[in-house]
Amino acid sequence: MADKPDIRVLFDEDTIAQRVQEVAEEIAADKPHNLLVVAILKGSFMFAADLARALHKSNIAPEMEFLHLSSYGKGTVSSGEVKVLRDIESNVEGRDVILVDDILESGRTLLFAQNMIASRGAKSVRVAALLDKPKNRIAEIKSDYIGFDCPDKFVVGYGMDMGHAWRQLPFIGYVPQEGDE
Repeated sequence: MADKPDIRVLFDEDTIAQRVQEVAEEIAADKPHNLLVVAILKGSFMFAADLARALHKSNIAPEMEFLHLSSYGKGTVSSGEVKVLRDIESNVEGRDVILVDDILESGRTLLFAQNMIASRGAKSVRVAALLDKPKNRIAEIKSDYIGFDCPDKFVVGYGMDMGHAWRQLPFIGYVPQEGDE
């Protein structure tokens, strides 16, 4: 394994846990009908798991699905082309669907997923993004539920990776680049 870079904490475990519960309460307040939570893999897996448990605490019992999309590969910059690596199996017709993703940045991947699910007859398709990073937004999409506003840094941890490393970190951090404080 490569040497661990100097990873600085942006959001610690307790802060994340508190915010995830608040997002679940926001979702519950919207009273979703026959809710299907679709985790966009791979980066959202920790957020999606914690959100599902938090929804349970808020008396919401969603079904869970997983949609594996890719636009990065092993790089740190999106290729711009979204590929479906694994589709969902559930029928979404007439259901409220929440797409759960780790980070809303360019928006291409989430817009692709939102359009795909909507075209299958979902009653609604909302987005819950752990991190919102609007500076590099290209697609016309916004998150309905936001965990945190994210500074313009490459983040790792809590499911997010750098070249497939550091997903396991229990916090969200960043590797300082030239010009970072």
